[in-house]
Amino acid sequence: MSTPHGHGPALTATATVIRTGQRNAAKALPLGIVLTAVGLLVLFGGVVIAAGLGEDDPSPKGVVGIVMGLLILFVGVTSLISAWASRSSTVSVDPTGLWIGDGKVRGVVPWNSLAGVGLHWSKLGRTKIYSIELCPSGPIDRDDPVLWPLVRDEAPLRPDLPRLRYRVPVPPGSRDAVVAAIQSYVPQLWLGEAERESGHMGKPDRKGHRERTRLRDRAS
Repeated sequence: MSTPHGHGPALTATATVIRTGQRNAAKALPLGIVLTAVGLLVLFGGVVIAAGLGEDDPSPKGVVGIVMGLLILFVGVTSLISAWASRSSTVSVDPTGLWIGDGKVRGVVPWNSLAGVGLHWSKLGRTKIYSIELCPSGPIDRDDPVLWPLVRDEAPLRPDLPRLRYRVPVPPGSRDAVVAAIQSYVPQLWLGEAERESGHMGKPDRKGHRERTRLRDRAS
């Protein structure tokens, strides 16, 4: 469920807070800057060739450079905007549950709503990608304003668990802290650690989310 800004683990002295936005921004911003610079250079070169501003005559080949430059520039600017917008994102663990924050609102998955919590990982080259699997004990709102990107519809971890569950990415270097915090609060829910196939993180159901929220808005 979602909560207004100010309600959450920031008020709990014992909370374990992982500033995921700062970590992601530190990686995405340099890449976005490089792509933006390359895009501008390619775009400028395309304009020069197309308009014949150099020593050569105008050439239609410059249009290709313009298109490529615009595409690279779009990717670079999009990366910069996304990294900057998510810079305040956090994942926090406290006695209440696991919290997801984007700097404006927070979503919480309460411990008392869960039947189990596990750690999954898969290989990406030489590194491991970790995720916390939060298995609810009952129905969940798959279109929660904050939590919906974390919902996954997959085969349950156990026959008595539902298909829908939350999958929370664990930033590199944060695995031990997050696992220790969860085990300290709800050891009875811990399902252990398991290896998954490569690319196990998956993607949120964006199309389904749009359709369901559109129908919900019409009904209201």
